[in-house]
Amino acid sequence: MKRIPRVVVAKVGLDGHDRGAKVVARALRDAGFEVIYTGLRRTPEDVVEIALQEDADVIAVSILSGAHMTLIPRILNLLKERNAEDILVIAGGTIPEDDAEALKQMGVRGVYPPGTLIEEFVQDLRRMLGLPEATSASRA
Repeated sequence: MKRIPRVVVAKVGLDGHDRGAKVVARALRDAGFEVIYTGLRRTPEDVVEIALQEDADVIAVSILSGAHMTLIPRILNLLKERNAEDILVIAGGTIPEDDAEALKQMGVRGVYPPGTLIEEFVQDLRRMLGLPEATSASRA
């Protein structure tokens, strides 16, 4: 990937807490990614449209509401309908392990529970996109 990777950080559903999403957005920006933050209470349709308009490489869904098994599969289906399955989907938040595994089987590339180290998350994303690993001096 020769251009700067673009990541849409999305808050879907009725979830009104976005501190974690903002921390992730800042860490990704500091690690050299271009970040588009959707703001609160977006629909899956909003998120996919934003990702397409912004030519995003990744949609990073932050969800704490418990609606992950409804909202994230909807995002995946919308991407498929729009022939945009090349946009990676990752998720973070309060997602139980069993649900995380089910989401991965549906096509979510990574699920990051509370307590995940930002450095690990950023390195995982770099690997998914085929980017070189950052040196310790450039980590978030």
